[in-house]
Amino acid sequence: METISSIAKRLNVTNGRIYQIIKEIPADKQPKKDAKGKYNFTKESVEAIESYYNSVSSPKTDNESDLVKQLRADLEDAKAEIKAKNNQIDKFQQLLDQQQQLNLATNRQNEKLLDGSANDTKQNVSESQNMDDTDVSKPAEDNYKGEETKTSKKGLFGWLRR
Repeated sequence: METISSIAKRLNVTNGRIYQIIKEIPADKQPKKDAKGKYNFTKESVEAIESYYNSVSSPKTDNESDLVKQLRADLEDAKAEIKAKNNQIDKFQQLLDQQQQLNLATNRQNEKLLDGSANDTKQNVSESQNMDDTDVSKPAEDNYKGEETKTSKKGLFGWLRR
C-alpha cells in the first residue's frame, strides 16, 4: 500500500506537494480517505498523481533550460564586453604613457631653451658692461667678492625654480 511519503520520495518532492497535486487532479482519480482521515491510494490514483506531476514539471524543465540558455548568452555577452573594456583600458594606458613622454620631452626642450636664453642674457649683459663703464650695476673693485654662480637644478620642474 502506497503512502504520501513513499510517493513523495519516489517523485523527489515534499509531502505538501503531493497534497497539492491530489487537490489538482480530477475528483474521480483522487484517492479516498478512510475513517481515520488517511488516504487510501489505488493504482489509478498513484498513476494520476505521477502523470500530473510529470506533465506539470516538464514545462518547467523546458522553461529552465531556456532560462539557462539565456543566462549563458548573457554571460558570453558580458565576457565580450569586459574584453572590449580591457582593450580600451590598455589603449588609454598607452596613450597616457605617450602623453607623459611628450610632456617630459617638451619640458626638457623648454629647459634647454631657458638655459640658452639665460646664457644669452648673461652674455648680453657682460657685453653691455664692457661697452659702458658708467654702469651702476657693475660691482666696485673693493666690494666685489667674485662671480656668483648658480647651479641649475635638474628635474622635471627645475626650470620653474629659476
